Amino acid sequence: MTDNEIVDLYLSRDESAITLTSVKYGKLLRSISFRITESIETSEECENDTYLEAWNRIPPHEPRTYLAAFLSKIIRNISLNRCIHDNRLKRKAHIDELTSEIEQCIPSDNSIEKDLDEQDLSDAINRFLHQQPKKKRILFLRRYFQLEKISSLAKELGYKENTLHSILFRMRQDLKDYLKKEGII
Repeated sequence: MTDNEIVDLYLSRDESAITLTSVKYGKLLRSISFRITESIETSEECENDTYLEAWNRIPPHEPRTYLAAFLSKIIRNISLNRCIHDNRLKRKAHIDELTSEIEQCIPSDNSIEKDLDEQDLSDAINRFLHQQPKKKRILFLRRYFQLEKISSLAKELGYKENTLHSILFRMRQDLKDYLKKEGII
């Protein structure tokens, strides 16, 4: 079933939309959540919470062409909030590492709130990523949005960990330069 048809089921309030979403995207959603929570049980709970959130958000949203991204963003936020709630985020070294890496090229929340709308920053990052080769764009998203560990990315993509560190470092530097050029920082 296509994403468009699944969204139509959500809009018509047909509960089979949840089942079809689970069949099509369940594995992806659980993997995103597991990388954040590092718990199978918690990732399954977050997956179920994602379906409820999607049920509540789809009207008025209609993510016909970006359902996977829509659901990924929901589960990512639910999983991070769950970690914060469980006071486990402080102990997750890989999340701290990712935060410090990306903070090097993106201004702090305070300057974003003062100087420009968050949507402008998001649009600028999206423009930057669309200028990157597909492999680099996917690597960046998997590392900083889906919070995948360097070791698992290196193993899956056939790179050495040091090579991925270098690629990501250069991309962060390029992003910082791009944001400066765009007048965001």
